[in-house]
Amino acid sequence: MPVYYLEIIVVVLGLVMLMADAFVKLEDKRNIAWFAVLVLSVVFLLLFKVSWPESTEGSPFWKFYDAEKGSRGFSLFFKGIAVLTTIIVLIMAAEFRGVLLKYTAKPEDGAHPQSGLSEFFTLPVFACAGLMWMASANNLASIFVSLEAVTITFYILVAYMRRNVGSLEAGVKYLILGALSTGFLVYGFTWLFGVTGTMDLAGIKEQLALDSVNVTAALFAFALIIVALGFKVGAAPFQNWIPDVYQGAPTPITAFLSVASKAAGFIVLLRISGCFFGSGDLSEKVGAVFVVLAILTLLFGNLAALPQTNFKRLLAYSSIAHAGFLLMALASPITLVADGKEPPLLDTSIGVIAFYLGAYLLMTLLAFLVMTAVRNQQEDDSLEGYAGLAKRSPFLAFSLLVSMASLAGVPLTAGFFGKFFVFKLAIQNGACGWLIAAGVIGAAAGFYYYFKVIASMFWNAPAEGNDGPIPVSMPAKVVMVLLIIAIFAVGIVPNLILGLIK
Repeated sequence: MPVYYLEIIVVVLGLVMLMADAFVKLEDKRNIAWFAVLVLSVVFLLLFKVSWPESTEGSPFWKFYDAEKGSRGFSLFFKGIAVLTTIIVLIMAAEFRGVLLKYTAKPEDGAHPQSGLSEFFTLPVFACAGLMWMASANNLASIFVSLEAVTITFYILVAYMRRNVGSLEAGVKYLILGALSTGFLVYGFTWLFGVTGTMDLAGIKEQLALDSVNVTAALFAFALIIVALGFKVGAAPFQNWIPDVYQGAPTPITAFLSVASKAAGFIVLLRISGCFFGSGDLSEKVGAVFVVLAILTLLFGNLAALPQTNFKRLLAYSSIAHAGFLLMALASPITLVADGKEPPLLDTSIGVIAFYLGAYLLMTLLAFLVMTAVRNQQEDDSLEGYAGLAKRSPFLAFSLLVSMASLAGVPLTAGFFGKFFVFKLAIQNGACGWLIAAGVIGAAAGFYYYFKVIASMFWNAPAEGNDGPIPVSMPAKVVMVLLIIAIFAVGIVPNLILGLIK
């Protein structure tokens, strides 16, 4: 099956979900979400069976679709991240039904009591299609269209709880700052096109490598683009939107933002930065920019997370901190081994970032699954609301323990190898000492604020009014168990993730 059929299937799935909502009588609209989970699971399996064209010549469609042999494995890997994230977010969304209906507009007389719920399930599917397309986009135009397809769905989903002030505030902030970042991105792409005369990434890389390139104009284009993409990935000093948006958005959408939005931003950042790193005149300057961004992001994200008392905000600053580690990998120069051979996968920025994003998906979505289950029983998102969780639900407490330990980088978890490979890459490639020091400080700080959550769960007594048992549905429990197994499996055999990149 041609690889581009995957995006077509996902788009058709979204349209079918909308049609089912409009024309099929459903007592429980969560069935739409379960149907989407089933189809997306099939799409995930099809990732291992797709075929690629021998040549892209003569096909207007393939012109905008990266089919180079060297990048096929990474494209499929990032598509897998998009599909798997969407599946788990849809399961969270189905679990979140009660809270969502409470804060959306009441249906009119005669309308379905769950009116508006199906759109909440459908929009992530369209975002998934955009993420999948972005993983193979090789042209500035296709990058922009796919990125905005994802961003526009987030504008809607963040503010979906229309009767919740926090959700509306988050939606407005995300919309204004997101539109501003889009302006920077378009302007940066315009300058890049003006400097190189082409919109294809391969052509841009060739033009930037020429001695005749206008270095000043190219760097200005890069500066504009990095402002926009810094917003997308949550890099300092463009991260101010993250805590408020993460706190106000519906919990499943916060999870989607944390994983999918970050993956999308780094996919584009890897492709664009690769063009600049290929130029001898630009490589050193661009690398210095990434070093500064990584240091600022590592220090701000980790240190700002220390005093947080709201669990959602803590995970928001944690997301910034992990963006710092990913930027640390990107800031490390890419090297080649002797005889011009390709270096091992974990000796390249893209290999380390791919592994880190895969591990980050496992541990972050596990945390948000627990948060969704707790949020269904209480309004409190503060750390006090998780006090005594081990007594209320030992299973949820153990799941969150595994997630926090992996995020902190405890050995035998996926998060440990994620950070280990980042430091290994930085050290062996002679990265800036200040960058490595910032990484060490960030990793040490992470142990404090992640284990603060663990201490509250196991050592503190439940808060008054939040002392009842917390039920967990079977689908959510199954996914949590699978994520826990995957976290430990990758923590023991990291090649389980690396083997997916072929």
